Amino acid sequence: MANTVNNREVILDTMLLITKEGKHSHIALRGVLDKYQYLEKKERAFITRVVNGTLERMIELDYVISLFINLKINKLKPVIRAILETGVFQILYMDGIPDSAVCNEAVKLANQRGFRNLKGFVNGVLRNVARKKEEISYPNLAVRYSLPEWIVKMWEESYTEQEIEVMGAYFLAEKPFSIRFDPERIQKEQLIKLLKEEEIESEEIPGYSDALYLKNIDYLGKLKSFQEGLFYVQDISSMEVGRWAQPQNGDYCIDLCGAPGGKTIHLSQLLKGSGMVDCRDVSEYKVDLIRENLKKSHIDNVKVKVFDARLLDEDIIDKGDIVIADLPCSGLGVLNRKPDIKYHLTEEGLVSLVELQREILKNARKYVKPGGKLIYSTCTVNKKENEENTSWFLENNSDFKLIREKQRIPGVDMGDGFYLAQFQKEKHDED
Repeated sequence: MANTVNNREVILDTMLLITKEGKHSHIALRGVLDKYQYLEKKERAFITRVVNGTLERMIELDYVISLFINLKINKLKPVIRAILETGVFQILYMDGIPDSAVCNEAVKLANQRGFRNLKGFVNGVLRNVARKKEEISYPNLAVRYSLPEWIVKMWEESYTEQEIEVMGAYFLAEKPFSIRFDPERIQKEQLIKLLKEEEIESEEIPGYSDALYLKNIDYLGKLKSFQEGLFYVQDISSMEVGRWAQPQNGDYCIDLCGAPGGKTIHLSQLLKGSGMVDCRDVSEYKVDLIRENLKKSHIDNVKVKVFDARLLDEDIIDKGDIVIADLPCSGLGVLNRKPDIKYHLTEEGLVSLVELQREILKNARKYVKPGGKLIYSTCTVNKKENEENTSWFLENNSDFKLIREKQRIPGVDMGDGFYLAQFQKEKHDED
């Protein structure tokens, strides 16, 4: 059967799912790639590039569009706005596509979606952008790196302008993603060979013998090696939780907010079949994700349950050799993978998140046995959620000491922006 899918219509529909209906970008895009997995690799790559690129640079793109229209950007019809945003992205950042083709396809889209009367408007805006793109300049860091102004101002209290520029550039750059595998199950050389047979480029990561960078992937779900659970997609920064935890043979580990299961799987594999990882999360949906990933990874020294970490579980008080509190956070360290976060997050929301984190930490500390470890982590770059929470915790828990902490800066350190703090609970005198 001939392929009749119009890639730009798919892109427009995906953008509207995210911007108009509020669907998370990574979920919306994954659903689209699942639906159109029969498309050629080049076509799927084009869809992914335009959707992700437009979302990553939306503040910049809206600024550029506003230079060429006589009304406020938010007064545009959602369909027209999405057509212009994706069109401007292609003109500015996809050299392989002629500007004239971008304009023509955008006009066709407007017509197909019932906006025949706005074809001239769409055409005029895009052709003006194409003609004057070399003259466009940006007024500040927020526009240049497509970051909300309030986030830039918040970072300016803690980081230099150069550090903010490095982070901003990192979030916008194309980059490979990392995977982790269990050397007890498959050797690195074997996995590299399997991936090569599946036409996937891989690259070793210095200092990480159980991890690889992957490139040239358009649809992960079709890879047999992934379906068989021979590797797990996990960012380098997230792997540090297991490396810091260093579980010993027979340890009882508790992962309080475990979905989708990456840290639990890592702990389980480090235990080499011994001990137990008690993994839980707040909803059946999240726990099902954990179970699915455990099944693929052939893990059996894990028990999973639905449990709200804000509640106290008296059955595990003083029982955990290692307690992992990788808590809900603002996600400002993963804007390269989830760019829509920056458009939904608010300053008020940050305050609520800090309160939630402290509420969970109050319970987490009770689960640590004397001499045991508590590892607090977030995937954000925000001192209120990170260093200030660590200071608060130490001030209110004299029986814990801070072993080490690290704020990983995206673009400076490998991987996502990520924060880790490792605490140890004092042993009782009789111990």
